[in-house]
Amino acid sequence: MEQLNHLVFLWINATPASPKALIKLATFLANDLIIIVPLLIVGLWLWGQRENISKQRELVSKTTIALLFAMTAAKTLSVLFPHARPFVEGFGYTFLQHAPDSSFPSDHGTAIFTFALAFLFWHRRWSGAILLAVGAGIAWSRIYLGIHWPLDMLGGLLVGTLGCLFAQLVWNLFGEPINALMCKVYRFGFAFPIKKGWVQN
Repeated sequence: MEQLNHLVFLWINATPASPKALIKLATFLANDLIIIVPLLIVGLWLWGQRENISKQRELVSKTTIALLFAMTAAKTLSVLFPHARPFVEGFGYTFLQHAPDSSFPSDHGTAIFTFALAFLFWHRRWSGAILLAVGAGIAWSRIYLGIHWPLDMLGGLLVGTLGCLFAQLVWNLFGEPINALMCKVYRFGFAFPIKKGWVQN
């Protein structure tokens, strides 16, 4: 498995001969595109048509639970099963600075794949498919720039799947009180902008 991991890494990893424009694109994907996660979560909670807002907030609540579980699981796995990054092993080429911490599973991969799967399972298939494509772009970029192994990204996908399964289980048991509490806290904290009509009640 490790040999295959290395082989696929070398197949994807950029080299000094790679186009500068492609390296710049990969840097944007690796560093900046993950901002879509918090932006969509905030946007879906605060704004929307009145008839859809409750469904949007349910999606946000379930996605948040999935992300919390998945990111906690990812951090735990990185401690229990540390794995050196490619540049720490002196393997391939590196085009992005990163701390030499454990690479498995990828935090970026875990976050974006959890988010994408949440939309696939609980929103619409087309939105989940688009976000999975975004996730694939982020995963490719971080391998291309030499800071992750392919298995780090596969690990992120698997942990994200577990996060969504956990969130659905929690929601089946405690969904209504969780959603009611989140809405109550939101209406208390955002009373002024709600009153002004800047955000949805």
